[in-house]
Amino acid sequence: MPTQNDSMRVIFMGTPEFAVGSLKVLVESGVNVVAVITAPDKPKGRGKSLGTSPVKDYALEAGLTILQPKNLKNEDFLKQLKSYQADLQVVVAFRMLPVVVWDMPPKGTFNLHASLLPQYRGAAPINWAVMNGEKKTGVTTFFLQHEIDTGKIIFQEEEEIHEKDSVGDLYGRLMQIGAKLVLKTVKAIQRNEYSETPQEESEDLKKAPKIFKDTCQINWERPAIELYNFIRGLSPYPAAWTKVHDKGLKVYQTHIVDTIDSKLSIGEYDTDGKTFLHVGTGSGILGIDILQLEGKRRMTVVEFLAGNASLFKS
Repeated sequence: MPTQNDSMRVIFMGTPEFAVGSLKVLVESGVNVVAVITAPDKPKGRGKSLGTSPVKDYALEAGLTILQPKNLKNEDFLKQLKSYQADLQVVVAFRMLPVVVWDMPPKGTFNLHASLLPQYRGAAPINWAVMNGEKKTGVTTFFLQHEIDTGKIIFQEEEEIHEKDSVGDLYGRLMQIGAKLVLKTVKAIQRNEYSETPQEESEDLKKAPKIFKDTCQINWERPAIELYNFIRGLSPYPAAWTKVHDKGLKVYQTHIVDTIDSKLSIGEYDTDGKTFLHVGTGSGILGIDILQLEGKRRMTVVEFLAGNASLFKS
């Protein structure tokens, strides 16, 4: 591990895999990360043994001090947090912070958000950008203030969304780009060489609310192009789904069928029982490429039809 070469004391807050890239690049660049704050361990799997967050796993490996508060307003936690005398706090994919926490360090608290703010404020910006068929997105660092995702922008970096990108593809790229932007932001704050740009408010701003199971249900009345984007924006997780004879069917990858010969009603299936599975939509036909039936493993359409073609016989 490189020697710490920064006198500025930094506390890092984050939980999922997306945050690990940022923490890792800070540590490997010698930034003085004095503590890491992440989510408490949670029961995991059938045995309900306690599972640790990806950020905790990396922090343990790197020998960092770890705090896992259940209540961010707890007096003992606040006293402990203050004892580290952090100059700056960095937040990546954590939870909403109370003012007493984000207002504590003299140089402030900044957050990495996976969109080009002010667009796609909210919990699931990567998903919604793909689901809405956007051609570009990016990452933003900004200082926290009272209203969520509304603080003054420090830096932004754009990233193209390719036509065949799933949210998983884009997630990986934004994690890497975001990590570099976090390091750039920490260095700029340390040198006091940055500006703060207020976010512009508009009625045209798109939101990125938390995604629930109902959000992921496929509505075959929508046009094929919208469903193509919707499905890749939920792949591989949490996955778009539909029902076939009361069985749940997750759909991970599709393509738009370029044909004028086939005429299918909305939600009607067509298959040769071996190589293709088509579905009628509100406008156009969607071909399913990768899917998973409830209780089964994820399969290509050829693998799937080899044992389940009878599901789609009228």
